[in-house]
Amino acid sequence: MKELTSANFAAETAQGLTVVDFWASWCGPCRLLSPIVEELAGEMTDVNFAKVNVDDEPDLANQYGINAIPTLVLLKSGFQVAQSVGLKTKEELRSLIEVQK
Repeated sequence: MKELTSANFAAETAQGLTVVDFWASWCGPCRLLSPIVEELAGEMTDVNFAKVNVDDEPDLANQYGINAIPTLVLLKSGFQVAQSVGLKTKEELRSLIEVQK
């Protein structure tokens, strides 16, 4: 999964459906969610998956109203279409993503 920063965020999320995982290294639920997102990235090859470390990119976190992590933001052609806050199962996340395709 690609690590996004303020410098590459717009370009990386401009086309198609992108799932962005807002996370931090100290966040326990983030560490539990990460392998689930990685699995989905391997299975759903028609969707872009990326990560934003909120400690390194506070401006991006503020721009997307991230108040709790982990938060997944789904962007379609650069526009937010859905959001998921907290730890979710693989099936819940797959359903959320499929609806946006």
